[in-house]
Amino acid sequence: MPILLFLIDTSASMNQRTDLGTSYLDIAKGAVELFLKLRARDPASRGDRYMLVTYDEPPYCIKAGWKESHATFMNELKNLQASGLTTLGQALRSSFDLLNLNRLISGIDNYGQGRNPFFLDPSMLITITDGKKLTSTAGVQEELHLPLNSPLPGSELTKEPFRWDQRLFALVLRLPGVASTEPEQIGSVPTDESAITQMCEVTGGRSYCVRTQRMLNQCLESLVQKVQSGVVINFEKTGPDPLPVGEDGLMDSSRPSNSFAAQPWHSCHKLIYVRPNSKTGVPVGHWPIPESFWPDQNLPSLPPRTSHPIVKFSCIDCEPMVIDKLPFDKYELEPSPLTQYILERKSPHTCWQVFVTSSGKYNELGFPFGYLKASTTLTCVNLFVMPYNYPVLLPLLDDLFKVHKLKPNLKWRQAFDSYLKTLPPYYLLPLKKALRMMGAPNLISDNLDCGLSYSVISYLKKLSQQTKLESERILASVGKKPPQEIGIRVKNHSTGGVPLTHNTNFRKLLKEITGETAPRLTEFNTKEFAGFQVGLLNKDLKPQTYRNAYDIPRRDLLDQLTRMRSNLLKVHKFIVGQDEDALHSVPVAQMGNYQEYLKTLASPLREIDPDQPKRLHTFGNPFKQDKKGMMIDEADEFVAGPQNKVKRPGEPNNPMSSKRRRSMSQLLRKPQAPPPVINHVGGKEPSSALWFPSYPNLIKSTVGHSEYERIFVLLEEVQGPLEMKKQFVEFTIKEAARFKRRVLIQYLEKVLEKIDSCHLLNSVNHINSRSSC
Repeated sequence: MPILLFLIDTSASMNQRTDLGTSYLDIAKGAVELFLKLRARDPASRGDRYMLVTYDEPPYCIKAGWKESHATFMNELKNLQASGLTTLGQALRSSFDLLNLNRLISGIDNYGQGRNPFFLDPSMLITITDGKKLTSTAGVQEELHLPLNSPLPGSELTKEPFRWDQRLFALVLRLPGVASTEPEQIGSVPTDESAITQMCEVTGGRSYCVRTQRMLNQCLESLVQKVQSGVVINFEKTGPDPLPVGEDGLMDSSRPSNSFAAQPWHSCHKLIYVRPNSKTGVPVGHWPIPESFWPDQNLPSLPPRTSHPIVKFSCIDCEPMVIDKLPFDKYELEPSPLTQYILERKSPHTCWQVFVTSSGKYNELGFPFGYLKASTTLTCVNLFVMPYNYPVLLPLLDDLFKVHKLKPNLKWRQAFDSYLKTLPPYYLLPLKKALRMMGAPNLISDNLDCGLSYSVISYLKKLSQQTKLESERILASVGKKPPQEIGIRVKNHSTGGVPLTHNTNFRKLLKEITGETAPRLTEFNTKEFAGFQVGLLNKDLKPQTYRNAYDIPRRDLLDQLTRMRSNLLKVHKFIVGQDEDALHSVPVAQMGNYQEYLKTLASPLREIDPDQPKRLHTFGNPFKQDKKGMMIDEADEFVAGPQNKVKRPGEPNNPMSSKRRRSMSQLLRKPQAPPPVINHVGGKEPSSALWFPSYPNLIKSTVGHSEYERIFVLLEEVQGPLEMKKQFVEFTIKEAARFKRRVLIQYLEKVLEKIDSCHLLNSVNHINSRSSC
């Protein structure tokens, strides 16, 4: 499950505009959204976890962490504002601490027990910044410094704040504010020259210098391809260089080998891919990479490890060893100068052994734990991780199965016991599992010793409990807003420990202002005011346009200082360093954003008529009404008539329609005593059952449409000639069509057919009665 943490620069400098009129912060938000869209193309992105961190003070810098949903992540991203300082070092430390929050609880780092590449939590930290000067409350910093003190327990067990499965990538925005006339360069995106570049390279990532929108899209596509599961390892050469290889693939001793000159492939800092299992989706492995120390029961504490293991490789060609049923781990190396050099040698049947310094008990370099070997197709280089000191173990196991037939003699047992003495204790458990898989489960006793002292084991358990409490505290603080500042902190910025009053420049300036130097100032000590704060006169002061500093009277200096801080540290769209005409220059994409403009207006007065439906203030049509307030049930409208409806502005008066609806609403009311109607033949008018289906039968055929019940009842009770009844039904069909009630229209059409048949029957009876006369 890859973790993608986005560190967004929210310093005030991110408000600068590009030639397109958008701010750097808007470009950063758009870049994150585009990255998510590109990443969504990969089916493996379903398990991604997204986090969001800003440059605010911790713990308020964490906007979306371990428990926040994707919707919360997107909402916090849209609500980001650029204000404050460029505290990149503190933000990076907070980001790494957030990623390392659960590592001690889950035991994924396995301190003192070897490094397992298949125990990983692959993370990519993508920061988007403008690459400007690093600022803090202490001043401007030339170099990037991460705070050494971390609130996370157990951080002292690793020298660096990051881990080997965490990589940092930086998108440094260098987009110009004026459109460039030079042709755009096409090719790879260069690295940036800011302070964060070195930090990216240390973690195994890189930085991108983004100068155009096309370059930004190219960088995002490159970053999507780098979302890989793996760990970073330092590969360093030990011993002499190998002999050059001729064109036929054989060693050419006549060609000189430059053993002393440093080559790029001598030291590489690259990723090894840890592929997940196709069935379980989780990486599976057997053997660890050894620690750089020998674990001893007498060690009171664990020595701190480097985040990336230093693996030495020897350039002496060896035969790759493997036997049947013995498990081994295979990892592909990321393309690098080392892989390129090995592939150019075109020797897929030889390998170079790898070591970890000080991993053995009696040997400084240690024994080999695997080897580097090119694939048979010469397309990639793989790291094979085997049991520790495998050149000794594999022949012993081969003799055990083929010669001794699982019945070893005394000489074999003595050789095997001497091998176990060179084996780090944390290798005993995986070796016992491997022998059980091979069919020899009793070679190693069950009394396994991990090699750590009791004090170290209890200390690791205590750290796990403390980390769990700290994790709950940090997760509970996610989403909280920082408290409102109650004053301006006064800091001592004197350099070199020299008091301010002893500074010659300060004394000279003071003499020019006052004309004399006060002797009391020599006793002034700034350390007495370490926690001093200047109170804010009015916290709700609004910013103002820029003024000449000499036009401010002395009594308003503190008040103006608050305004200046508000102008500097907060975002205000109405204060920009431009002329008045530029204030009305709005990007095309934001011209229709009328709702944001309405938020700045005062709340409107209430309507005089409370029954009047609220008007929907839409850009371009302020007279458009809210349709939600006018939608009523169609049956009630048919019965009640138009008295509940409000005439739209601009709608023409139609007296015929109003009279028609008024008359129909009166006719639809149930009469008190309807008089009997006599037809031409002297009989009574046929009952409603003859021209209109009975109400229960109609309802049965319209199951699920009981809202039409009232309409059917009223239509049954209509009295009068068939022509009048026909008009009522036709009008009901028109109203149903206006509200798109198709089911009701179908059944009303059946009623019309019934009326027409009744009318035809009456005509035939009338003709027969006349002919009989």
